[in-house]
Amino acid sequence: MSEMITADLVDLDLSADTKEAAARALAERMVAQGRVTDLDGFLADVAAREAQMPTGLDGGIGIPHCRSAYVTEPSLAFGRSAEGVDFGAPDGPADLIFLIAAPAGADDAHLTILSSLARQLMNAEFTSALRSVGDAESAAALIRGDEAPAAGTSEAPAARTSEDSVAASAAASADAATDSTAPAPDGDGDGGSDSPFRIVAVTSCPTGIAHTYMAAESLENAGREAGVDLVVETQGSAGFTRLDPAVIAAADAVIFAHDVPVRDKDRFAGKPTVDVGVKAGINRPAELISEVRGKAERGEVTGGATPTPVERGGEAGEGYGSMLRKWLMSGVSYMVPFVAAGGLLIALGFAIGGYEIKSAPSVMQHFVWTQTDSWAALMFQIGGVAFGFLVPVLAGYIAYGMADRPGLVPGFVGGMIASTINAGFLGGLAAGLIAGGVVLAIQKVKIPKAVRGIMPVVVIPLISTAIVGFLMFVVIGKPIASAQKGMTDWLNGLSGSNAILLGALLGLMMCFDLGGPVNKVAYTFATAGIAVSNPSDSAMKIMAAVMAAGMVPPLAMALATTVRGRLFTETERENGKAAWVLGASFISEGAIPFAAADPLRVIPSSMVGGAITGALSMSFGATLRAPHGGIFVVPLIGNPFLYLIAIAVGMCVTAALVVVLKGMRKPVAGGTAPGAPEDIAAPAADTKQPVAA
Repeated sequence: MSEMITADLVDLDLSADTKEAAARALAERMVAQGRVTDLDGFLADVAAREAQMPTGLDGGIGIPHCRSAYVTEPSLAFGRSAEGVDFGAPDGPADLIFLIAAPAGADDAHLTILSSLARQLMNAEFTSALRSVGDAESAAALIRGDEAPAAGTSEAPAARTSEDSVAASAAASADAATDSTAPAPDGDGDGGSDSPFRIVAVTSCPTGIAHTYMAAESLENAGREAGVDLVVETQGSAGFTRLDPAVIAAADAVIFAHDVPVRDKDRFAGKPTVDVGVKAGINRPAELISEVRGKAERGEVTGGATPTPVERGGEAGEGYGSMLRKWLMSGVSYMVPFVAAGGLLIALGFAIGGYEIKSAPSVMQHFVWTQTDSWAALMFQIGGVAFGFLVPVLAGYIAYGMADRPGLVPGFVGGMIASTINAGFLGGLAAGLIAGGVVLAIQKVKIPKAVRGIMPVVVIPLISTAIVGFLMFVVIGKPIASAQKGMTDWLNGLSGSNAILLGALLGLMMCFDLGGPVNKVAYTFATAGIAVSNPSDSAMKIMAAVMAAGMVPPLAMALATTVRGRLFTETERENGKAAWVLGASFISEGAIPFAAADPLRVIPSSMVGGAITGALSMSFGATLRAPHGGIFVVPLIGNPFLYLIAIAVGMCVTAALVVVLKGMRKPVAGGTAPGAPEDIAAPAADTKQPVAA
């Protein structure tokens, strides 16, 4: 490890009882050595990485790590805990804890050294030696590679690189091509005369420092034990070297173990594929190899680039309810930008030209550069076109989340049919799920290799679109359209206490998971109501209530950090300043750092304030034609003064509850008072749009 670790960065008697305390204890050693410039800032980056995915691994290992602007040079600190610290590993606490700190601009050489540590952690002899080493200097030397593991242990076989396999695989392919008497490979991996089963794999993780290489080592070790020829392409922070095309062409199957999108994924199309998160590659490599061999035996292949775990629905063994939620969220996430762009343009058209602008002639026929009405009509008509994509995009990307690109055509067509027959939002949901299911069913059919190439381009789009079109036009379209009309009529008839209760329910949903699935359901429900040229008064009231409630959590956290800052960490107080802007902009995720750090106090308080705001907004009769914009679209709101009062009341209630609840908690023995700098900050807020990890 070069001088990334020294004896001063080793603690063989780590006494921390939480992962935050362990990270702090090791980070303080880095600060003392001048390797970290800002302790709290660095720990906030560590916590943000931990929030993406727990860093505990089977075998009693914890590897908190991050890239940070507060790191001066690549560094590694090691702690050994007698009691163990919970880092979220399935098999329990970790006793070997490695804190890896990489500068934001670390060079490839240093990252390569850090990746070698990750591979060493999969070596049982290495971890056993660390558990028995007696002094800090020896531990540092062992980690650096200056000392070999204790006598009597044997080194694990060296990890095989992609370059090692290029020549062998190419030669094997050439031999098979020139020797007509050679038996065809059967892929049984039994070590007989047939060629071994060949697998290519890709591993990657958000930071690209640890899990990427640990998954590669784990898969390679499992491949050797199974008698499989397995080659891994690691797509880490130091970049990646593409597998030779000959190696990929000769492979019988593919394993993706990743938490960020696989780069150049199309290279692996047309082969049996298992697609999981990176931790599955570390914890259950033998299962993945067995699963992909089973797919190869059944002839299950991917017609194109397979989706990421989020788009596809998660790892094997995940419940159907969880997979369904992810498919629906895929559609909603892609739909939201159309909602925001189209809705704001329509709202601006109304604001400039009045409500009669919806009757203006097409700007293709009449547009005067100097007339504001012409510009208002232009905005309204562009927004109307954008709104016309809502249901097709929703359906198309639900199908995409289920079946990747082959699902797009039947999904979009089914969604367009739903719009045509007035089946609306419900029709889009049904069309997307049907399209994805039809494509998945077609892909399971065994087909000759000769026609596999045209399946994703011709056969699957043709057959799936015809089936989805038939079902939407002839079988289920009319019942769904009737249900959509009934729901619309019911909403239009809401008044009095019923409307207030609906506002409270929507407020609770908006504040339950702060931009998550429940929040998105309430938001999509509201935007679907105004996604027409002439939305009803009830639909506009619902939209107003939803946006008001969604603004409450970040604004309330900003207020709480202002009036009782001592209850919050320094980083949370800084996040509170940003929360003013995020809340005013209707970005509920601005409260996530606070909810992640203290969910039992922040989330219930936010739900109470959101419910009050939603109920008040409905009772005041506030209306809104814009689906987004927060405080910046107040001029477009009906009854704006009362609307702002509703938001202010909810904000104050939530802030008061949070302050009271935080003030009631008792300091932990040997710990610090609430809000002391020793608290670890939660990750920075997300936005409403989907982002790559």
